[in-house]
Amino acid sequence: MTALPRITLAFDAEQTWWSRQRLALADVARMLVLWRLVVTLSWLDLRLRYRGSMLGPFWLTLSTAVMIAALGIVYSALFSIPLHDYLPFLALSLVLWNGLAATLSDACTSFIQAEAMVRAMRMPFTVHAARTVLRNVIVLAHNIPVVLAVYLIFGLWPGAVGLLAIPALLLWIADGMAACLLLGAICARFRDIPPIIASVIQIAFFLSAVIWQPSQLSEHAYLLPLNPFFSLLEVLRAPLLGQLPSAWAWEAALAYSVVFCGAAWLLFARARARIAFWV
Repeated sequence: MTALPRITLAFDAEQTWWSRQRLALADVARMLVLWRLVVTLSWLDLRLRYRGSMLGPFWLTLSTAVMIAALGIVYSALFSIPLHDYLPFLALSLVLWNGLAATLSDACTSFIQAEAMVRAMRMPFTVHAARTVLRNVIVLAHNIPVVLAVYLIFGLWPGAVGLLAIPALLLWIADGMAACLLLGAICARFRDIPPIIASVIQIAFFLSAVIWQPSQLSEHAYLLPLNPFFSLLEVLRAPLLGQLPSAWAWEAALAYSVVFCGAAWLLFARARARIAFWV
């Protein structure tokens, strides 16, 4: 007689877990149906952010170009690397890193910034996550002309190897969505997490081969896969530099992404019903 209530409670918990998964999947399905709304909201965010500005998001492009030119000249001399070899690497690394860092920073506030919409209407929470990712993809696209200008100046082109950047970009988008669902929910509940994430991003900048090249580590290069930021950066950067990404870089990037996306999905499915109360 005592075993029956335990079986019933276990069955109820299992049903609750599966119901959370179904509701989370339904949330994603409704977001895909509302893809036009995602595009509109992302574009509206950019227009509001740069409202009253003459150049709009191209101010970020201009500042990135100035930083690349200044750092390229200084660090190529410090590292004793020819400018022809160093400046394209630095330009692409900084542009990609800025996109990665901005996505992580915005992921922390993806639900908090949408507080009014979350409280006012029933809308899939993944809409706000996709809105954040697409907004940062558009900003990243605004900085691509800087990289193209550097390539034209030095007569470089990645060739057919550059097509390998497509699956890497898709991996970035998946990780961006996971970051919004994971960090967005956590930061909605605990408002002191965003400063911690900002500090982690700042430290990771100096550890992820952005302003220095991986070859400069020589025999210590085997430690690089331990850094998930470097692995994600390398699988997208190497093809755009005309190089084949190493197998260990892809293996590390995929392993980190699977764990990260899995954790994000489990947390989102569990916390989805509480996000509206947290923001």
